[in-house]
This record gives sequence, C-alpha cells and structure tokens, in this order.
Amino acid sequence: MTTPKRTERSRILILDAAHAAFGEKGFAATSVEEIARRAGLTRKTVYNLFASKDDIALQLIARVEANDAPYRDRMADGEDALRLLEDVFLDSAAWCLANPSLAKLALAPAERPSFEPPPGRPSFQRLVGDILMLGQRQGVIRKDDAPNFMALILLGIYGQAMLSALAGGQLNKDEIKHIIRIVVEGIGEPSLRRGVVSRSS
Repeated sequence: MTTPKRTERSRILILDAAHAAFGEKGFAATSVEEIARRAGLTRKTVYNLFASKDDIALQLIARVEANDAPYRDRMADGEDALRLLEDVFLDSAAWCLANPSLAKLALAPAERPSFEPPPGRPSFQRLVGDILMLGQRQGVIRKDDAPNFMALILLGIYGQAMLSALAGGQLNKDEIKHIIRIVVEGIGEPSLRRGVVSRSS
C-alpha cells in the first residue's frame, strides 16, 4: 500500500515531468506515456493519481495560482492597488509567454467562468477580485460594481489580448500596462465622463 508521502512525491514527479514536456513539445504533442517515462513511473501510476492529461494540466495551472502569497503580503501592507494590479498582470503575462501550452488552457477554459471565483482554492480570478476590493477601499477603483464582476471583465479582456499574443502577435510590458489603464479608466473621453458625472449628480 502506498503511503501519503510517497503518493505526494509521485504527484510532484508527474507534475514536474508534465511541465517540462509541455514546455518542450506542447500540450497536444505530449502523451501520458511520455509524462510517465519522464517521471520514472508507470502509466498506471499516472492514471491512479490524475484522471487525464487535461487534469494534469489543470493541476499545474492551479499550482501556479496557489503561489499568490507575495501579492497577498503586498496587499496586507496596503500597497497601491493599481500598481499591484499592473505587477500581477505583468507577471502573469511573462508566465503565459514562457508556458504557451498551459497558458492557452488557462486563458480559454473549457468551462465558462462564473462571477464567483472557484471555491476552496486560490485562483487568479480571486486574486484580481481581492486587489480590486483593495482599490475600492483606497478610492482608486469604482465602488458601484462588485469586485468579482469587474475582475471577470478585466480577465476577459486580458485573456483575449494574451491569446492574440500567443497566436503570433507581440504583447510587451507597455502594451499590458496600456490594456490595464484602458480597462481601469474606461473608454470614454475624460471630459465626457466628467460631464456625465456632473449631470447625474
């Protein structure tokens, strides 16, 4: 009978092997047999621990999303939410460009995202929503919409931009900042936005 420690070691070996294989060959060209071979395990062991190759990929994405402690520490220190949001998206873009196979799965999930982040685990959607909530408290993000709703809109725009970049376009640091600025500030002329505010107040 396998012990929990041995099972966890096998899971880590499989995830690490899959990450390397996806990086070298791409998701579609990587087989479960290839992952098992690289991990030094049998195909049966892989299937005992993961339902499918897709499941392995989703666990790799979840492992990345779980590494949000540095951002959470900065939030706890009360750092400027807009600066933090920019850094989160710049770091995410760097990861996407370095891991295109996984990024495509993360940016275009099979299941339609909901307004609420996935329960019971860290997620990129939850992190962005929490940063927007911090921005609302700081007075730099509008307070008349729910943070989770705004996070979904922001992530949708960001996801489409990244998918375009992964399809062959380029997306540099300044362009990512530009996307964030447009989403945060809106697309209306500043003078028109002030006029709308003054007429409605």
